[in-house]
Amino acid sequence: MAAQFATVEEYIGSFPGDVQDILREVRSTIQGAVPEAGERISYGIAAFTLGGRDLVYFAGWQKHISVYPVPTEDADLTRELAPYLAAKGTLKFPLREPVPYPLIGRAAAALAGQRAEGGRL
Repeated sequence: MAAQFATVEEYIGSFPGDVQDILREVRSTIQGAVPEAGERISYGIAAFTLGGRDLVYFAGWQKHISVYPVPTEDADLTRELAPYLAAKGTLKFPLREPVPYPLIGRAAAALAGQRAEGGRL
């Protein structure tokens, strides 16, 4: 049975120290991009909420960090995110490579913009 976490900090704390640092930076980046967002655990991973609904999730894995979903309404951003697409709606950032935090922040901001415009997430 998968571990159940009460808070995002508890979730992050379940990873090795070096991965915790990356997850905390992802968290901080998303908070900076969408300061009005709340956070919670959803589907067993970290999630940011906006307007009472989940907006963006991030998760740690053995060899990568994932961010879900992928914004779809900005063609330039879509091209920049393309190297990190792992599956429809999933961004995958290998732990052995530098994590493009500013790009994650732009993706989170774009998702918030889509939500504000009533777009599909």
